[in-house]
Amino acid sequence: MNLRLSTRQIALMAVFAALFYVLSLIAPIRIPVPTIGTMEISFAALIATVFGIVLGPYLGAAAALLGSSVSWALTGMSPFGLPFILAPVLNALVSGFIFYRKWKWGFLVFAAMVIVFLFTPPVTPLTENWYIALAVLFDKVITLALIAPIALLARRMSVGHAAAFFFLLGFVGNQADNMWGSMAFALPGVYDNIFFMDIAGVRLAFLASPFLYPAVRLVEAVIVMIIAVPLMQALKGTPWLWRKNNILSNNEEPQNFPNKNAEATVLGQN
Repeated sequence: MNLRLSTRQIALMAVFAALFYVLSLIAPIRIPVPTIGTMEISFAALIATVFGIVLGPYLGAAAALLGSSVSWALTGMSPFGLPFILAPVLNALVSGFIFYRKWKWGFLVFAAMVIVFLFTPPVTPLTENWYIALAVLFDKVITLALIAPIALLARRMSVGHAAAFFFLLGFVGNQADNMWGSMAFALPGVYDNIFFMDIAGVRLAFLASPFLYPAVRLVEAVIVMIIAVPLMQALKGTPWLWRKNNILSNNEEPQNFPNKNAEATVLGQN
């Protein structure tokens, strides 16, 4: 594993982190939700899927971490946002794993968050609070079930199917973001010490409009698709992608790179 970073990679990470910060300044789309106030669609958070696609899982996650940390620090350092700094990081990591043929790692990361959530206080004991787990995880389990088919079928997709692939990848990535948010919110140190909520209030919040959350992820996936399709067309034939060999390359030697030496030496490349 090569851990060296090129100047290009450092520059790309800085640019994407800055992009995250700029997008965080744009007012999010707010959706009123009974009992919990509003739900937000953040343009900065959903763009993390693109970080994973372009920069790969490791550098993309690093750029998302840098961007979300700087955004949190420069916008007031609110304690309410602190537990969710890693949410876009998980989005970029899982999306990057899937796009660059490491989908099993993406599946494991996602599954690990689901399992941890099942052992948090709002859900335990599971025999009594199964309905809480069902409300939070039903769409996450569906997402987990989609990862392998997306990864395996994408290799047989034509270029014309790329839009559908990026839509599905955007959905999975933003579901990973949401899974981290749910898991973090279910920790006593977060809901008790930061949000000043008791466990009954947390359970009520998890039960509020559970079907709205996956609907929001679908909207975010559409936005990711709209961004990713033209962006990837523009990046074809350049060495700016993490690897030339990705899930849409159909196991063939791509012709859009001038030669093998044009591929950048990247973080984590075997």
